Amino acid sequence: MSGRILSHRLGPLLRRGLLARQVHNVSTRTGGLLRSDGSAALRGRAWPVGANSIHNNVSTVRAISFARILPKLALKLARVPAMFGGAMIAGLAYIQYQANQAGNYAIDLFKRAGETASDAATSLMQGIHDVAEQTHRGWQRTKEDAELPEWLQKIFRQREDSESGDEGPSGGGRPPKESRIGTAAAFGGAAGSVMYADEDDTVLGMEIAEQDQMMLLTRKMIEIRNILQAVGQSNTLSLPSIVVIGSQSSGKSSVLEAIVGHEFLPKGFNMVTRRPIELTLINTSKGQTEYGEFPALGLGRITDFSQIQRTLTDLNLAVPERDCVSDDPIRLNIYSPNVPDLSLIDLPGYIQVAGRDQPPQLKQKISDLCDKYIQAPNIILAISAADVDLANSTALRASRRVDPRGERTIGVITKMDLIDPERGCKILSDQKYPLRLGYVGVVSRIPQTTALFSRSTGNITSAILKNEQAFFSAHPVEFGPESDVSVGVATLRKKLMTVLEQTMAYNLSGTRDAISQELEEATYEFKVQYNDRPLSAESYLAESLDSFKHSFKAFAEDFGRPQVREMLKNELDQRVMDILAQRYWNKPIEDLTPPMPEPDPLSDLPKADPESQYWHRKLDASTSALTKLGIGRMATTVVANALQSHVEHLLASSTFASHPYAQAQIVDATNSILNDRFFSTSDQVENCIKPYKYEIEVEDPEWAKARDNIGKVLKDELRACEGALKRVEESIGKRKLNDVMSFIEKVRKGEVVLEGDGLGGAGGFSAALLKRGREGVFLRDRAAIIKMRLLAVRSKQCSNKKNKYYCPEVFLDVVADKLTSTAVLFLNVELLSEFYYNFPRELDMRLGRHLSEAEVEKFAREDPRIRRHLDVIKKKELLELALQKIESIRQLDGRNLHKKSERPLVPEKRSRGWNIF
Repeated sequence: MSGRILSHRLGPLLRRGLLARQVHNVSTRTGGLLRSDGSAALRGRAWPVGANSIHNNVSTVRAISFARILPKLALKLARVPAMFGGAMIAGLAYIQYQANQAGNYAIDLFKRAGETASDAATSLMQGIHDVAEQTHRGWQRTKEDAELPEWLQKIFRQREDSESGDEGPSGGGRPPKESRIGTAAAFGGAAGSVMYADEDDTVLGMEIAEQDQMMLLTRKMIEIRNILQAVGQSNTLSLPSIVVIGSQSSGKSSVLEAIVGHEFLPKGFNMVTRRPIELTLINTSKGQTEYGEFPALGLGRITDFSQIQRTLTDLNLAVPERDCVSDDPIRLNIYSPNVPDLSLIDLPGYIQVAGRDQPPQLKQKISDLCDKYIQAPNIILAISAADVDLANSTALRASRRVDPRGERTIGVITKMDLIDPERGCKILSDQKYPLRLGYVGVVSRIPQTTALFSRSTGNITSAILKNEQAFFSAHPVEFGPESDVSVGVATLRKKLMTVLEQTMAYNLSGTRDAISQELEEATYEFKVQYNDRPLSAESYLAESLDSFKHSFKAFAEDFGRPQVREMLKNELDQRVMDILAQRYWNKPIEDLTPPMPEPDPLSDLPKADPESQYWHRKLDASTSALTKLGIGRMATTVVANALQSHVEHLLASSTFASHPYAQAQIVDATNSILNDRFFSTSDQVENCIKPYKYEIEVEDPEWAKARDNIGKVLKDELRACEGALKRVEESIGKRKLNDVMSFIEKVRKGEVVLEGDGLGGAGGFSAALLKRGREGVFLRDRAAIIKMRLLAVRSKQCSNKKNKYYCPEVFLDVVADKLTSTAVLFLNVELLSEFYYNFPRELDMRLGRHLSEAEVEKFAREDPRIRRHLDVIKKKELLELALQKIESIRQLDGRNLHKKSERPLVPEKRSRGWNIF
């Protein structure tokens, strides 16, 4: 046993010439069994505490290779008898082997929770048997290849001769090799390393570093691919992805879910996948949480994969039944320490016949959609079921159209457990439909378990790998390493990552040239059209907001107390005209009945008795109607409406004119501030004008001012009446209007008697013509009354405030002026000042601090001119970033080549050939 272990590790070192370096490294304290003091190495000294303990990290335990310990130990034991040395080497190797096995079992124990004790015991014994057999094979090869000193060969020959008598005839037989799956590819760990067991069960440090290098390069190139997707639609600016095609029910979804380790794809009896699913797998080496993200939906991290499945189902079923398929892709990113860095595209499955509820052209639509994605340089993952002849494989037929030589197609044969192993081996090694990248056989379905703990919510990778290992290991002749066929999801993972990285590397140089050309064009456009002016969504929003604030500040300086007073006085003047018309002037003519005679017509007012109660009551009622009509609410409403109108005018002339969202926010801020101050301001105004509701004192200057103002107002009213009468004349003709008006006057005076009310027409005039005639009579009489009152206001009688009952127009104007002056004081303090103070701060809160980056970007892109400017800048920045990442990959690959040139090459180890430049 000891001789086998020694030769198994010593032979490769001797061939590579690394014995001296390894012997030197043994003397260090880290990881070695012996101290640097060689004279006291074995003088009863205990091993360093924890050197091979079970609680160490398993990867560290595995890294302690026999090659570092046994050569020096063998040289020291050359002085002792061969039997004693061999026994001691065997003992040390056995102890380390037991430590390795115990560490593996401790970790595997947690993964096998809920399984029966018999399964665990069987797996452990199988592992021990495999290690023993592989150690034996390694010893045989080492014995043949190693050039050992003659004295050392004599020791080994004596040891073998002493052991040959104990072995039976079957001791030298070689059992079938184990399947590649099980430990073919396990993704995770602190560095996201890919560990796999080859035919020699050797995990060398340079191979692990090479796998880490490949994963790093793949991730960087997937990042470049995502950047180029955001740049534009050009086919030259793209890196390949893996496109998954296959017939419905061929196991397409099961393969993807086995790679990811979770059930997340839509399931259903009918056609569920109706849109391409662009799946990006990102290995999170330092994270433990597995989650997914939909970048276009903004749903955040989704750790529940059943929710991802429901979301994908909803997005697919949103495609109308009449279309059934859409080329609008769904982008999904999955982050996990258990997945490789891959870029996959899942497409709807091929069908042979469209259903009754499906459009007849569905088959062709699916074929056209798949043909769009499987074009070069994308890699084709053609899924075919094992129980279907490859000659009838729709996926292979489609790939043959665009890839006739099979240079970028990987064949995946699913459901391998449904056919005979001999037939499965024949399919995987098929030469009738050859593919340069070969075929991989998988049993990717999730096995039904009767264990105590359910796997439905956890990672299903281990269950699938165990199921595959059980099947393929049971047929070592057909699916073992010597059969030269590839099987297992783990092998498929490794192949996908390797092929994707190589294909991306092959296309990266051309993509770099295309990026450089696009960058030159974008730089030229940025310089010529925008004069190299930098712009961002945030700066554009800040500039727009500052500009609007400046214009608002200018408005606030111009719109103050004088403007509010003028506006409110004009409103009250109109209310005075309404009260005069209601209580003093003529009323509209509703019908042709004779009017009731007025006991005291307005024409008799200048000659009326100064103590007449009739005219006193008229003026008091008119004054009360003016002071009690709700001045506070009316004045606040007038000013608030004016502010809203001015803000809308500022919006129309600002950069916010092309931004509906910002307009809505600014208008809402205006309404919010005004609504908050409305009731308190109106109440303050009402409380302050209460004295005018009971007694009004008039000064001579106020009377004179009101007399001049009401004269202007009456002139404006007279012009309005004359203008309205002229429009009536123009509508029916002056002559016809005069005839109708003359007829109406005769009827109202009783000179003409009508039968009925005349609503249907009378005197040869239609009802519409009579209506226009009544309107003309009303306007003519109103104009005559206003002219009469203008003369009265200008008369000497109205020059004295004591004659207020003879001049109600002047007195009501005095009251309106007093109400205006009082209301303006509180409107300026309670409404205007508060609005001018709070409005800019409300804008900052709504359009500044509280907007997310996505909302700011959306705001800026509402303006087509700004959107084009931002697109050019973004395109330029993304192209520069892509070039930087390509350059970093080039430097990384250059360092890798330099390291490879420094270290000695291992014989019979073929170069992987994934250099980029």
